[in-house]
Amino acid sequence: FHYILKNAFFLLLTFVFQVDAFLHNFQLSDQVVMDVSMRFRREMDKGLCRDTNPTAAVKMLPTFVRSTPDGTEQGEFLALDLGGSNFRVLLVKVLGNGKQKVEMENQIYEIPENIMRGCGSELFDHVADCLADFLEKLGIKDRKLPLGFTFSFPCLQTKLDESVLISWTKAFRSSGVEGKDVVGLLRESIKKRGDFDVDILAVINDTVGTMMTCGFDDHHCEIGLIVGTGTNACYMEHMRNLELLDGDEGRMCVNTEWGAFGDDGALEDLRTDIDREIDAGSLNPGKQLFEKMISGMYMGELVRLILVKMTRERLLFQGKVTSALLTTGRFNTSYIYSIDNDKSKALRGLGLDPSAEDCAATRRVCQIVSARAAHLCAATLASLLRQIRDNKAAEKLRTTIGVDGSVYKNHAEFSRRLNKMLRRLVPDCDVRFLLSQDGSSKGAAMVTAVAFRVAAQQAERQRILDTLRLSREQLLEVKRRMGEEMLRGLSRQSHDLTSVKMLPTYVRSVADGTEHGDFLALDLGGSSFRVLLVRVRSGKKRSVDMNHKIYNIPQETMQGTGEELFSHIVNCIADFLEYMGMRGASLPLGFTFSFPCHQTKLDQGILLKWTKGFKASGCEGKDVVTLLKEAVRRKQEFDLNFVAIVNDTVGTMMTCSYEDPRCEVGLIVGTGTNACYMEEMHNIELVDGNDGRMCVNVEWGAFGDNGELDDFCTEFDRAVDDCSNFPGKQRYEKMISGMYLGEIVRNVLMDFTAKGLLFRGKVSERLKTRGIFETKFLSQIESDRLAMRQVRSILQHLGLTGSTCDDSVLVKEVCAVVARRAAQLCGAGLAALVDRIRQNRNLNQLSVTVGVDGTLYKTHPHFSSIMQETLQDLAPQCQVTFHKSEDGSGKGAALITAVACRMKDEQQR
Repeated sequence: FHYILKNAFFLLLTFVFQVDAFLHNFQLSDQVVMDVSMRFRREMDKGLCRDTNPTAAVKMLPTFVRSTPDGTEQGEFLALDLGGSNFRVLLVKVLGNGKQKVEMENQIYEIPENIMRGCGSELFDHVADCLADFLEKLGIKDRKLPLGFTFSFPCLQTKLDESVLISWTKAFRSSGVEGKDVVGLLRESIKKRGDFDVDILAVINDTVGTMMTCGFDDHHCEIGLIVGTGTNACYMEHMRNLELLDGDEGRMCVNTEWGAFGDDGALEDLRTDIDREIDAGSLNPGKQLFEKMISGMYMGELVRLILVKMTRERLLFQGKVTSALLTTGRFNTSYIYSIDNDKSKALRGLGLDPSAEDCAATRRVCQIVSARAAHLCAATLASLLRQIRDNKAAEKLRTTIGVDGSVYKNHAEFSRRLNKMLRRLVPDCDVRFLLSQDGSSKGAAMVTAVAFRVAAQQAERQRILDTLRLSREQLLEVKRRMGEEMLRGLSRQSHDLTSVKMLPTYVRSVADGTEHGDFLALDLGGSSFRVLLVRVRSGKKRSVDMNHKIYNIPQETMQGTGEELFSHIVNCIADFLEYMGMRGASLPLGFTFSFPCHQTKLDQGILLKWTKGFKASGCEGKDVVTLLKEAVRRKQEFDLNFVAIVNDTVGTMMTCSYEDPRCEVGLIVGTGTNACYMEEMHNIELVDGNDGRMCVNVEWGAFGDNGELDDFCTEFDRAVDDCSNFPGKQRYEKMISGMYLGEIVRNVLMDFTAKGLLFRGKVSERLKTRGIFETKFLSQIESDRLAMRQVRSILQHLGLTGSTCDDSVLVKEVCAVVARRAAQLCGAGLAALVDRIRQNRNLNQLSVTVGVDGTLYKTHPHFSSIMQETLQDLAPQCQVTFHKSEDGSGKGAALITAVACRMKDEQQR
């Protein structure tokens, strides 16, 4: 008995080896599967590229589905699922508000074969009739509900509710439909009936429906896979890679239509004679070649043809071929699923009398055919996973694949082999497969629900963001009001009442090239400051050489006493002189002091008020030059023989004018913002004398402190102002400068989140922290073409680890709107200033240079261009050139000091 059993076992093994040898071309090594994956990735690239898409076999079709479910969708929706000889109509009730529940009622309708292969209008009339029947039965025929249409054939979409059929598949041959918009055809049929109406919002492929169905249950789902009668996949692609459409922000679901992979010969070396025979006998020879190697429509036929060939070579069934075995379609793909349970039933159904060896060999054939299908499917899936991982620049990808189709669901060995091969191909991807329990019909309803939700949310977001957008008329009004306040600031009578103080600086001249000597410069305007040694050389080789050192001011010193603050500054100057080997030197000093001051002469400045986070006591109302000199006397290590006090805008203007004599305006857009310009002396009523010009420090940051900007301020501006050190002060600056823009953005993000418009309504504790969203984030977010990665990184830094790509797109839009408004407001103020210079000089056209400094202006990728566009639009009679100050206002302070010393020497002679 054991001998007989052993012989039988070896006989079975012999048959298995014979099958393996016969089908060696069907068995793909891991290296070959990996190579197929790389080939498919190249085909994806062709399909995504505008230039190569027309000739690409894998079309990578945009679906216009821009978002997956976030769990807040709700409402009642109709769904229509058409993809085979049967189709479904559903009423889907989506319950949101955290319940995450879907209730469905549905009915299946048949499509007779004569309609499938008849006239296209008859097909859509039949669908409309079935839809009417469904609505009648539910008693909702009088309601106009939104409808999602799953249409599972290759289509070219131009928008979410428009889809042009490229070609029929799956035995459909209705005439007059290819090249037409299927939504339009359905609408015509519904209109023809005239007894009901629906609002068709979305048309989708069944793979998209599967992804959206599973996406409702698992928010990580970003791939849809069908392996059933046919096969296809879709995934969420970054817009920047989708060259067929304009725009590079956010994501869109792409329908790969991978069934056509190989139609251009890319798989010719892997196709066997059996594959070619299958293709030749199909309704669409030369088309859908990848699908014909994988899907349920062809897998059983592949096995049948192999069995016929092996039988004719007397390797099976004693060489006896039955008429049933020779009949196309008689070996159903479902037999492959059940071959393990009953090896002989399917074969007897073909009129065969199989031996145990025949059953074993047939089982092995089924295994090899289904294994090849699973491995090929794994190869293409691996390409999608690598694309998503690369898009996210992730070392390890965690994602979910929503899957549907009879082959995957019913053939346990297929799904097991697919999963196992996928793990080998992409070990750095943590993939979960989620079976679609309700088919793509629910997905069509979910796409419609998402479209409803996105439209409502987008309308609300735009309503809010519109409060931060300024029209040309509003900007002209800002310019007009700024001009009025400047005029009031110059007038002795109204000076005390205006918000724009127009402070005289006593800077009467720019450098003429004869200045020379060594000068100290002190540049104070924030929590860090610079001490500089500036060597000015005159003559033909005139030059300015600088050495500097940066020092920090501790927060406690910024908000302590004035004596502590100025003692700290003097200690830093002493350290710098020691560092330069000039201990005890007595040099003139230019003091760039970037706070509002009232000057009565060049070496005196009365601090009007602290800004930028400073609160040192005992300074407001005092001469800061005196405070500095007193601190020097207390130190008793060095002396200052002259001190010129300069605003940073004036220093910037002077620095740039040294290189461009036409520079008569200074502008700072950094932590704070301000401007200065050369005003006619006869207009400056606060200073005696009518001859020549003097630089005026506009102090425009305070514009709006008397209500001039109230009608342009938003709730976000008011929130920032209320929480600032000086509520009600520096209103213009709080809408423009780097110290506040990040906080405005944070307040908008908080508001959006509270209203469920962002981050799925879940805010992180870090985002609640005032000042946590730094203004530099605005520059980073808008500076890089790969900005979505940058946004994601920043949001993760803010504790928003669950943020989506849609969240990133919205955060970028908020940043852009806030920064654009700031640039436009700055441009409107500058337009008032340069127009004033033009009018002062009675010129039709003014040509002037603006010296500009500040981190926001220099680092934000769009601020300067938007500001300049606004300026050109609002002051068309002014030709303005911008000159960036590369050396900061410290050099300017030294030059002003040098000019003052030169003029003093001239007077003494």
